[in-house]
Amino acid sequence: MPATIVLGAQWGDEGKGRVVDYFAEKADFVVRFQGGNNAGHTIVVGDQRLALSLIPSGILYPDCIPVIASGTVVDPEVLLAEMDMVAGLGLDPSRVALSSNAHLIMPYHRKLDAVIERYLGKNQIGTTKKGIGPAYTDKYARFGIRVQDLFDPKIFREKVEAALVEKNRLLPRVYNTLPMDPGEIVESYLTFAERLAPHVTDTSLLLHRGLKDGKQVLFEGAQGTLLDIDHGTYPFVTSSNPTAGGAVVGSGVGPKDIDEVVGVAKAYISRVGTGPFPTELADEVGDRMIELGGEYGTVTGRRRRCGWL
Repeated sequence: MPATIVLGAQWGDEGKGRVVDYFAEKADFVVRFQGGNNAGHTIVVGDQRLALSLIPSGILYPDCIPVIASGTVVDPEVLLAEMDMVAGLGLDPSRVALSSNAHLIMPYHRKLDAVIERYLGKNQIGTTKKGIGPAYTDKYARFGIRVQDLFDPKIFREKVEAALVEKNRLLPRVYNTLPMDPGEIVESYLTFAERLAPHVTDTSLLLHRGLKDGKQVLFEGAQGTLLDIDHGTYPFVTSSNPTAGGAVVGSGVGPKDIDEVVGVAKAYISRVGTGPFPTELADEVGDRMIELGGEYGTVTGRRRRCGWL
């Protein structure tokens, strides 16, 4: 530190949470820079295990600001539920900073994620069906809806209606499922705006000022390097860049601000879902690894596949 990136060096689930927690104790900011609630990390509060998928691990430390940066995609309902959960454990969620430029996961993203995966049949990617991929698709197609749009009801409604024109053609005609009502979505999502408003800020400016003032910034990667959309085992990858370059782009800080990159690996490999795995052990040894390592997904509960390093 002052600016350290912690990344998974495998297919995720390497134990990054423990390493992040070690560094976070001395950090002024802990930053999530990519992904969404498709990746979880488990931390321990007293005698309770706390599974988080959006709020960074820095929430444990009263002097640390947890930052959800612009490279993430955010399901506001999930985020608010996590805030309520940590508040119930005596932690203070008012410190969470949320980028106004982060993109929102919408109900139609979750629906598309599920029906597209089902439609793929034996060629399924193994998505968590949380809407992450479709949200990033809309972002890069420039149909995305950002956090800041929640605070202008007229613009928000117009963007939802525009996004649903195409999707409501696809859902019944291609995927044999019902179209969605834009009015219901708008009404539901605008209720989130009031609670989110105190958290929304320009997080890249917040981090820039922090670094300028000599603050300690920790970047917390989700998933792992082998799941990178550009450098992983494509197409069996995530929809973002959980690499050092992704931390820079997703947070808005300059590459020269980074002092250290820490890659986390465990003594064997695991992965969730489908995709190539040359050293996978589909035998009693692999089963033993799964049971001894507690290899079940934090977010989905899915059984991980295990094999040699």
